[in-house]
Amino acid sequence: MSKVPLTVTGAEKLREELHRLKTVDRPWVIAAIAEARAHGDLSENAEYDAAKERQGFIEGRIQEVEGKLSNAQIIDPKLLDADGRCVFGATAEIEDQDSGEVFTYQIVGEDEADIKNGKLSVASPMARALIGKYAGDIAQVQAPGGIREFEILDIRYE
Repeated sequence: MSKVPLTVTGAEKLREELHRLKTVDRPWVIAAIAEARAHGDLSENAEYDAAKERQGFIEGRIQEVEGKLSNAQIIDPKLLDADGRCVFGATAEIEDQDSGEVFTYQIVGEDEADIKNGKLSVASPMARALIGKYAGDIAQVQAPGGIREFEILDIRYE
């Protein structure tokens, strides 16, 4: 399986989720199944069915997170020697050439992407347009309304 890029912060969040799933959610659902079993006939026990379904979801998510972490290539932007280029993990401040609006985005892995919090998926058209560019360059992005241009004002490795 190929390596999945993750920032240090993204990897830490996945580790925290895994820890919560194993130490909080899993024991809770086991207790819920035991309690539902105590109510008797399992064939008509909706609580038991719901708890078993929840257990399946939790176990599946544990496997998914463990798989992502085992295939992760953790990249710390502070340690990159990118010579001022926009790369994975970098934070770019850009200006829309049409509106003059300024945005700040960090290029992160697909699992970490959260556009509302300025986290842009490395697979997004915007990130692909920014990667490899320097401050002062113009990035062209194919948008549904046509090509949009963004000037890169600053690139930081935080």
